Amino acid sequence: MIETERLILKPLHHDQLLKYIKDDHSLEQEFGLLPTKKSISPGLQKALRQSTLPGVFDQDENYCYNTLWVIIAKAENRIVGDISFVGEPDQHGEIEIGYGTYEAFRGRGFMTEAIGRIVNWAKEQPDVQAIFASTTKENIASYAILEKNNFVHIGNVADMLSWKIKLK
Repeated sequence: MIETERLILKPLHHDQLLKYIKDDHSLEQEFGLLPTKKSISPGLQKALRQSTLPGVFDQDENYCYNTLWVIIAKAENRIVGDISFVGEPDQHGEIEIGYGTYEAFRGRGFMTEAIGRIVNWAKEQPDVQAIFASTTKENIASYAILEKNNFVHIGNVADMLSWKIKLK
């Protein structure tokens, strides 16, 4: 678990991830939080079940790189979004992140703050050299978050923009 002034970022263990996927507010109950309305798309549910859960269950892997991190706003006592790494660092020390803010909490700077903190956490990891992220060209808010955290636009693939920040 890592914190900022307004947020708690908590990586989910296997059983917590199952509760997140069920989306029945049992995860919020476990953490003593108020229920949050979130929409887990069928695609995300499938990815969590097929890719994320096996990595979190494998005790030999660093689950922090393989699980979903929930973002909890302290003042609201609610989960306001989530961040995940797309696996462990590769042979060059590069990792990729994905993130999302729940609709009711957008535009309040939560994700900018969370990305800034997760970048600082990654800097502390000896095997991480750089972080990548991708955004759609239309999602101005998403790439503004990356720009505010010193990510640099490095290219385009179809309708996606690629971003990178070097840490070391």
